[in-house]
Amino acid sequence: MGSLASPVVVKNIIEKYGFRFKKALGQNFLIDRNVVTNICKIADLKKSDLVVEIGPGIGTLTEQLAHYAGHVIAVELDKDLIGILEENLRAYANVTIIQNDILKVNLDKVVGDFRKEHDLAEGPYKVVANLPYYITTPVLMYLMENKFNISEIVVMIQKEVAERIAAQPGSKDYGALSLAVRYYTEPALVMRVPRTVFIPKPEVDSAVIKLKRLSRPPVEVKDEELLFRIIRAAFGQRRKTLLNSLRGGLGCDKEVIKKALTQVGINPERRGETLTLQEFAALSNIFSNMS
Repeated sequence: MGSLASPVVVKNIIEKYGFRFKKALGQNFLIDRNVVTNICKIADLKKSDLVVEIGPGIGTLTEQLAHYAGHVIAVELDKDLIGILEENLRAYANVTIIQNDILKVNLDKVVGDFRKEHDLAEGPYKVVANLPYYITTPVLMYLMENKFNISEIVVMIQKEVAERIAAQPGSKDYGALSLAVRYYTEPALVMRVPRTVFIPKPEVDSAVIKLKRLSRPPVEVKDEELLFRIIRAAFGQRRKTLLNSLRGGLGCDKEVIKKALTQVGINPERRGETLTLQEFAALSNIFSNMS
């Protein structure tokens, strides 16, 4: 099943097309068939699934996705890879390649237009990708904040970022990203991947995370923007107490912040990394009522 995900094949493709890796785009191609197969299995793909892949590279993961899913829409930024992708995947009629910046793509519209064109039923879709390290957080936040009709996201990312996403309150990795992801999804770190399965070999290891989209956030807040302002402020200076972090980050009077913290039963001497999403939500709602 598939032939692209091997060191020899990938090296031959690179030489054949004279492809030069663009460091600015964080290009690292997968060369391990077991890893790409496991990613597809983690995504629990069925022939009824439509999958959006971000940054397909030369198509090593795309090829496997095409075997497991009904259709794959692959969005690639690098124009130099489009011809290579089309050649490598010419045998797969269920792959559509789009040259674009994923941060400028309305995925619901792209998927909706494709389904209309092919007379397919509407519904949620999945995102599966080997994400470039440099763009991991912007891509995840873009997918979540735009509330696209995505049922789950399965992505391979830098191991340290995956650990931050999956971190629990009180741990050194827990932060604003952990909370943002938990607001929109149910996260799980499901597989660690060594740096040796890529060409070129990155300087750090990777991990695969699975983000199951929640039908509604686990907390009710009156103002989402305010919630995330408070979260960012709380983690802006991790060594400071919550009282001082919020005063600096929100520009509020110290007594106002102390009053809000007291109303929700949070000790002003605590630090941001000890608060749960539920506590941040309660604090946000108090601030909403005060304004």
